[in-house]
Amino acid sequence: MSLVNNIEFLRHLPKMNAFNGLGALAPAAVPTPLVETTEFGANPGALKMFSYVPEQLARSPALVVVLHGCGQNAASYDLGAGWSTLAKHYGFALLMPEQQSANNANTCFNWFDPEDTARGQGEAASIREMVGHIAGAHKIDPRRIFVTGLSAGGAMATVMLATYPDVFAAGAIIAGLPFGVAGNLREALGAMMQGSALSAPELGDLVRKASTHKGDWPRISVWHGSADRTVHPGNADAVVRQWLDLHGLPLAAMSKADVDGHPREVWWNADGETLVESYSITDMAHGTPLGLAGNDERYGVEGAFLIEAGISSSYHIASFFGLTDKVRQPQIAPTGVPRENADTISMTIPVPADKPEPATGRSSGRPGKKQAKQQGKPRSNGVNVSRVITRALTAAGLMKQP
Repeated sequence: MSLVNNIEFLRHLPKMNAFNGLGALAPAAVPTPLVETTEFGANPGALKMFSYVPEQLARSPALVVVLHGCGQNAASYDLGAGWSTLAKHYGFALLMPEQQSANNANTCFNWFDPEDTARGQGEAASIREMVGHIAGAHKIDPRRIFVTGLSAGGAMATVMLATYPDVFAAGAIIAGLPFGVAGNLREALGAMMQGSALSAPELGDLVRKASTHKGDWPRISVWHGSADRTVHPGNADAVVRQWLDLHGLPLAAMSKADVDGHPREVWWNADGETLVESYSITDMAHGTPLGLAGNDERYGVEGAFLIEAGISSSYHIASFFGLTDKVRQPQIAPTGVPRENADTISMTIPVPADKPEPATGRSSGRPGKKQAKQQGKPRSNGVNVSRVITRALTAAGLMKQP
């Protein structure tokens, strides 16, 4: 990164500490649009709640839960990854839980502690309470609740997806780990160093045991730097295997292509809806990839573990969640055109992002266990040929993503 950008980032973050564990930025007093809520319900994990709700929300407003990495706080990660800017631009609500040093000296979410990763317990339950509070206060569409996170926050995001698959429609894991591969600090460090050798069915079973969920599983987007020496890139492969098994999809990617110069693999269902995608960020170390977004805007600021990579992970993740349409206004069909044809006539390439699957809700916390064995089912018995072709062309780079 340039000296100018480095100085600008450090100006906002005056207190940089040594990196420990699954790390990122040291907590600091950062100018932020986030607002703290002290009363949101039960808080067995003793976490803090920060959120941002733009003045203009989209119709059927969505909620994105963003989990910071070790050494970071909500404000510093929001500054670096640019989520509140995206929320304002596209009209969705933002929830950013924050760890406290009293719970973890390095302010990591305790993704490896069974007391924090079981449904209804610890940090997972606290995050679920926050989701319920903000969703009720702002009439969030229950089918449009998503979660993402970096590093320890990414691992905690898999916890939330596994323990509350009825709450989240989709998730995105950046430099994180699969759910359930560690039950203590020693196992966590081992998983970080070498990844998991468990098979796809074994990894899937860890999630199935985490709740009694019997419906469709959340969609998932996985991001990892190929040169990550903090969390082994093999963990990205393991996360993908875990969720391919849950969705009943083959291990071989259905399509491979480069997006902004980085390899992306895609798996979809019979309707052509992307259920699993994976980005390997070439030669990138541990952190969140930053770059120019598809709308020619930049979200976030470079810094420690926030890395210029020529691709905006925050924007692409928001697009994967189906959030990058402008704040929607009622559509009026052109004169002489039937109302049911209005969307078709006004639609141009690039094609709209996937619509998220309906989600069923619960809360999550550190890796827990309890889930009935159930594989995701396609939305319909027939195949939507047009959509499958469109998704294949997009994944192959022959049609630009939104």
